[in-house]
Amino acid sequence: MLGEILIERTGLDSQEIEKALKFQKEYGGRIGTILINSGVISEVHLLEALAVQWRLPLFKDLDRGPKDVFGFPEVGDVPPSWFLENQVIPLRRDADGYRFALLDPTRTSQMESVMKILEGGSPHYVLCSEKEFREISAAYKTQFAVEDSVISYEIDEIEKLKDLASEAPVIKFVNTTISKAIEYRASDIHFEVFEDNVRVRFRIDGVLNDIEMLPLRMHPPVSTRIKILAGLDIAEKRLPQDGRIDLTVASKDLDIRVATFPTIFGENIVMRLLEKTSLELDLRKLGFESDHLSQFSAMIRNPFGLILITGPTGSGKTTTLYSSLIQLNSREKKIITIEDPVEYQIRGVNQIQVKPSIGLTFANALRSILRQDPDIILVGEIRDKETAEIAIHAALTGHLVLSTLHTNDAPAAISRLLDMGVEDFLINSALIGVLAQRLLRRVCDRCRTEVSLPPDVRREFRIEELKTRYGIAEESLVRGTGCPHCVGTGYRGRVGIYEFLKYDGDFKQTVLQHHSYQKLKEEAEKLGMRNLREDALLKLIKGTSTLDEVLRVT
Repeated sequence: MLGEILIERTGLDSQEIEKALKFQKEYGGRIGTILINSGVISEVHLLEALAVQWRLPLFKDLDRGPKDVFGFPEVGDVPPSWFLENQVIPLRRDADGYRFALLDPTRTSQMESVMKILEGGSPHYVLCSEKEFREISAAYKTQFAVEDSVISYEIDEIEKLKDLASEAPVIKFVNTTISKAIEYRASDIHFEVFEDNVRVRFRIDGVLNDIEMLPLRMHPPVSTRIKILAGLDIAEKRLPQDGRIDLTVASKDLDIRVATFPTIFGENIVMRLLEKTSLELDLRKLGFESDHLSQFSAMIRNPFGLILITGPTGSGKTTTLYSSLIQLNSREKKIITIEDPVEYQIRGVNQIQVKPSIGLTFANALRSILRQDPDIILVGEIRDKETAEIAIHAALTGHLVLSTLHTNDAPAAISRLLDMGVEDFLINSALIGVLAQRLLRRVCDRCRTEVSLPPDVRREFRIEELKTRYGIAEESLVRGTGCPHCVGTGYRGRVGIYEFLKYDGDFKQTVLQHHSYQKLKEEAEKLGMRNLREDALLKLIKGTSTLDEVLRVT
């Protein structure tokens, strides 16, 4: 009967009803919910059809004033928690009996229970949408000071969300979105909920791209599906949560890190896609210019000392560190890493995942592994003075220590250590080099076309001077026009740009004499350090990237 009403009122094709019935027979669920998740009807359509089927007025059509919501009546000795548990809320008492807000008319046991409570009275019902019922329930709880712990409505809601999340259209949408992200080479999937819709975006080569807009009704089942896969608490929507999904898509093994975050309109979800087989663990393929590659390769061959990799989140620090470990890994060396999280597993390397909740912090783990007789130690990040000092102590006692800092450039790493309270003489004794880095998008090989730069732009960026200084005879200025291979962006893949500070002689004296960041930066460039902007311009001149990218990143 519901299907007939929907066909009559919405013009719905009877074939859609047949599909939904077939799906219901195979997987279970309710016809109305299946049709909504399939996108063929809206929640409003279903609510209006149910009102016709059950001959109930709609709450939105009820002639009511503020007291109908905020002046709920008491019903004999029945506790307010009972109504919340059974999803019927007494709105008011009229001359002909009580009027109740009802969420689900198919739960006839609710009606029977109310009849018994009223000892044969005739209850009247108005049908509510889920949003309306949540608002009414919240006001009802407030008026009667009902504790959340005694309300099973939330449990019912959780079970309903589980049912929605397990329906085929939701499962298909989540799987298709992940598959599309892999096809587009996305590193992250963002689900951002707003007042009227949900925006889905992919981060491709470091830049967010809009993919599609979902109706708001899709957010609860989709987010629940993702949380179930990630092993998260689907009932917890007020606090951030982190989880992971192990998945195989198109013969590719994925490690997906899931992070939820509550906003005023609902939970945002970010899924970070880590594909183990796609990681380039070769320093020669990361984008180093020949001089930087030889200097950095020589530096990591030191038997002891501290090496720092700096840059913001997503700048490729982990890839550089792992590539360094691959180059250093041998049977003669024992390598131990302390990471948060362990992003990729490296054969022959002892990797530790920090767990602050049980006291396994970077500092505590680092202190313990010094007794494990390592040759090389990787510390995922130096976040505080304690970790910094233990890392420096390890470097001074015969270990090669590699770690990261979140700073904008190489000289700023020195300032950050000093700001943490590390003594300058300890830094000078342990530190052997700092590598700052960023990632530029590469111009797509299939749609690249030559371009030229206006004379004033060439002068502003000292193109001729850079060509002369670094011995570049021919330049190749290009851009991508956009094609299917690069998803219309003109870029495909990324390349590193670097700023290498060799920490020795003259620069050490500057650290002892001047602690200001600006002075450190000036002295480093005077001693020959090529800054990030200049290294990026070399990529421009050689046809690897574009001026727009250089300006965006540096």
